[in-house]
Amino acid sequence: MKSDIQIQQDVMDQLKWDPLLNSARIGVAVKNGVVTLSGSVDTYYKKIKAEDAVKKVSGVLALAESLQVGLSPLYQKSDSDIAESVLSALKQHTSIPDENIKVKVEDGIVTLEGLVDWNYQRKIAEQALEGLAGVRGIVDNLIIKSVASSENIKKRIKEAFHRQATLDASRLSVETVGTKAILKGSVRSFAEKEDAESAAWSSPGVFEIDNRISVEAPEYSYEE
Repeated sequence: MKSDIQIQQDVMDQLKWDPLLNSARIGVAVKNGVVTLSGSVDTYYKKIKAEDAVKKVSGVLALAESLQVGLSPLYQKSDSDIAESVLSALKQHTSIPDENIKVKVEDGIVTLEGLVDWNYQRKIAEQALEGLAGVRGIVDNLIIKSVASSENIKKRIKEAFHRQATLDASRLSVETVGTKAILKGSVRSFAEKEDAESAAWSSPGVFEIDNRISVEAPEYSYEE
């Protein structure tokens, strides 16, 4: 089993591996496989990249993220300028129903509200905003329209698990309560847990996901 010290070193190496994060001042602490990032980065996009880097490391069971976005003067924008950039970015993606989305910006924090048909539209909307100058955070309050029965949702999620090459579907189960999907089972990595959740979100009609999947701590054998 990986020690916290080993995980910490692997996370730091992974952060340094990304040229975008190589010079960033990010602190890494690990306790019982739970990684906490501290410090600050100068863009929201770098914060997202740092989180993604951690999730790729074997042995990470969870991420308790406290990384702050401290914008340098180069990236600072007024809330009205950010709002204009957000609206423009949403309009550029034809798959996003921007006419159904309301945008609010306060102190660099962008809040999205409204209705979309699919979860991938929520994801695209978030990703379209991550690299915008001045953005310090994104609050996604977009609601997915319910268009499927609870039983159909369960069936489609199971099918999605089987299609995912990174998932062992035999170790996963799903329960549905209306439009809420409850995911259970175990996976080998934090990234795989997220893959399972992403697969579940691909099912139409899913309004909420309760991800109870556990991450197994990997075991290692050493030869003398």
